[in-house]
Amino acid sequence: MDVNGVVAEGFEPVREAFAANFALLGERGAAVAVYRDGHQVVDLWGGTRDVDGTAPWEHGTAQVVRSATKGVAAAALLLLHQRGELDLDAPVGTYWPEYKAAGKERTLVRHLLAHRAGVPVLDRPLTPEEAADPDLGAAAVAAQAPVWEPGADHGYHAQTYSWLTGELVRRITGRPVGAWVADEMAAPAGADLWLGLPVAEQARVGRVGPVEAPQTSGALKTRPKRSVSEAYADPDSLTRRAFAAITPLPDENAPAYRAAALPASNGIATADGLARFYGSLIGEVDGGTRLFTPRTVELARAEQSAGPDRILVVGTRFGLGYMLHGSASPLLSPGSFGHPGRGGALAFADPETGVAFGYVTNGFRKSVTADPRAQALVRAVRTALA
Repeated sequence: MDVNGVVAEGFEPVREAFAANFALLGERGAAVAVYRDGHQVVDLWGGTRDVDGTAPWEHGTAQVVRSATKGVAAAALLLLHQRGELDLDAPVGTYWPEYKAAGKERTLVRHLLAHRAGVPVLDRPLTPEEAADPDLGAAAVAAQAPVWEPGADHGYHAQTYSWLTGELVRRITGRPVGAWVADEMAAPAGADLWLGLPVAEQARVGRVGPVEAPQTSGALKTRPKRSVSEAYADPDSLTRRAFAAITPLPDENAPAYRAAALPASNGIATADGLARFYGSLIGEVDGGTRLFTPRTVELARAEQSAGPDRILVVGTRFGLGYMLHGSASPLLSPGSFGHPGRGGALAFADPETGVAFGYVTNGFRKSVTADPRAQALVRAVRTALA
């Protein structure tokens, strides 16, 4: 399998790891991009654009990145805070009065960002068609009673994060979240990143689907802890209910789904788009505008939640909307902040080294927060910096 693209001198280990993902870890099609101090040092792609096809992945091929979208949603709210339009310590109901229902009147904006709002589930799940309607999604989470006291604990809001963050952006700006992200973040950063795919960009996006880990990968097979596997198997657990807030699961290749704006799960991006986006959070990127001030960077990665996650069961760490470096989601260093996408994608920034990283794939594995292919690339970047 040919690896296309370039790496700067010293970053050859990333090319080697990327090629090994195809040879050993069952990669079908993928891309990885890395920026350092605003300059691109890795731009690689290979395989097929569709998980079930033969057409080659091209420079600029984009994919659905699932929960890596949450880092974009968090940036929207933090940028509004930076501009003085959103108070992180104000009740959500200050901006969204209907949200005060069912015991949520003391939920703060920072609780929502850090997965502490207590509404990771919906008593009545939404269909994919309903989920794509921002009015219906917002009304559902506004009416939902919390399953723990808001602010008292944390648990991954796998699907409901879409309507929590998207509606706040809409209430404050008066604009749909996808349009606001496009104009206020993606365009200034020069990032190929969409929340609600435009018709004109549809031809760039490949088909995604599940892939199994190869039996002869040479890696030790690990099994989830019994408590984790039980949580995912139990239809009444908070874990299953959180991921099933949209039921049945959407067809991620359907044009209607891709055209919707679900900030928790359906962003579409190139690897370069994700890397440029995160690079723009921590500094100026070639041809792009810096989005976050140093103060906002520190807010993004200041730990808000840590320990056993009520949804993911394992221990997780969150800043204001971002996963932080830890055993559940290893990033480049303790100062990194970013977000994985379930089964593959990963994007983050590391202010201390000036590194911004983006990885996208068309083959989703069963991993939730630490895909082996992405982790191999992160280790290679760490080697290149040593």
